[in-house]
Amino acid sequence: VLPLQVQYQGLFRMITVLGIGGTFQIGFQISTITYMSQAFINETWLERYGHPIQQDNLLFLWSFIVSIFGIGGLLGSSGSRYLTVKFGKKKCLLCNNVLMIVAASIMGCSKISQSFEMILIGRFMCGVSAGLCVPLHHQYVGEISPRKLRGFANSTSSFFWTLGKAIGQISGQRYNLLGSQALWPLLMASCGLPALVQLLTLPFFPESPPYLLMQKGDTEGCKKAIRQLWGEGQHQAEIDDIMKEKATMENTKILSVLELVKEPAFRWQLYMIVTLTTTIQLSGINAIYFYTFEVLQAAGFDEKMASYMTLSIGLSELLAAVVCSSIIERLGRKVLLRGGYWIMGSLLAAITVTLSLQVRKFCSQQIALYSISDLKLTGRTTLLRKVEIFKLSCRPPAFVISSVLTWLGVFVIGTTFPFLVERLKHFCFLIFMVVLFTSGMIIHLFLPETKGKSIMEITEEFNKLNFKNKKIPATPNHVTEDYTFCTRL
Repeated sequence: VLPLQVQYQGLFRMITVLGIGGTFQIGFQISTITYMSQAFINETWLERYGHPIQQDNLLFLWSFIVSIFGIGGLLGSSGSRYLTVKFGKKKCLLCNNVLMIVAASIMGCSKISQSFEMILIGRFMCGVSAGLCVPLHHQYVGEISPRKLRGFANSTSSFFWTLGKAIGQISGQRYNLLGSQALWPLLMASCGLPALVQLLTLPFFPESPPYLLMQKGDTEGCKKAIRQLWGEGQHQAEIDDIMKEKATMENTKILSVLELVKEPAFRWQLYMIVTLTTTIQLSGINAIYFYTFEVLQAAGFDEKMASYMTLSIGLSELLAAVVCSSIIERLGRKVLLRGGYWIMGSLLAAITVTLSLQVRKFCSQQIALYSISDLKLTGRTTLLRKVEIFKLSCRPPAFVISSVLTWLGVFVIGTTFPFLVERLKHFCFLIFMVVLFTSGMIIHLFLPETKGKSIMEITEEFNKLNFKNKKIPATPNHVTEDYTFCTRL
């Protein structure tokens, strides 16, 4: 028997390529935008109009440049399902890489052109690319992986995210590398390098086996892709799983967003997804990702110290992504979410107290623990919940609703947080703390545990909330008579 790293070397190579052009690219892009100084906007405005821009207008433009990423993400995620079905994941990712390279080139030329609008356009295009890339990355990685490695493959997304974020922070050091006033355009342009790597290497890898068999009906192409990814061997069980999934999809009516909202059998599942997604956005983690440097400066740290502390937080997240994966899977989903929210709320309270008392030496450690709690506890578990609590017919509209809330949250928090910091200073974290403790209590009271349960068992738990003393319908309206409820896939 061949070792896993030998038998599945094709799979591991493809996961690496997908990760570099996927969540690595997004983490890198998010971490580098903060190195474009507000001074560039002010200098451009002064050169054009002969007077400096007002401080409130400067703050609004800066926050809008940061947060337009969310509007782009909303548009990209909205079209991802249609494009994936029509063209396949591989072609979509290749075209997406071209879009990202163009966006990076536009941002890289912004200083030469004396145009902060070019950064705004580039950030919007990066958001569209990210919105399209994230669902494609997760689906592609899951579909190319055999059953025994699917959990490992899905966990790589958080590793590549934190790796990209850490490398972006290292590259963007303001005093030694590309984060200086003279070189930050090169840092903006380097956001296209991961996309270029994937654009040059992905054509040598196959389309996902489920897509080849289910969408194209290409059985031989599916077998060839499996051999290329999983090595030579007996893979008939995986092919049978794909065939059963195809039969399930043919006998299932996929709900629209409006039908899901109106369906009483999924009312509490929808409430929980809205709660979980909204909490992630209102937990303050996006504010930490975008504005860690500004928060530390507002707390009284000088620019150089704030830069190094931001880097240490990113490296702490990367270490946690490597170490914590095996520990988390042993705990239940409900415990992780409830405990994660309460831990994050407590850390925000501690950060507020620490900054109020001017005990600054513990601030970066607390922010690092807060980011780790979100990344390794609540963030990953929220992704698992989206799949676990909805039947196959409801997952597409549920993901649409979640994506809309996610990207809108990125935009709203990115736009408003600088004003909160300016007005409330470090007390702005108390708003997020209240949200986290409230959501933790809602989860404790209403969200059932899903670990180790089938979709039918989870649905029965939710039916107690959806119908209470009412009679539960024998067959939901969206299920045909020959509907298959579960498959091994």
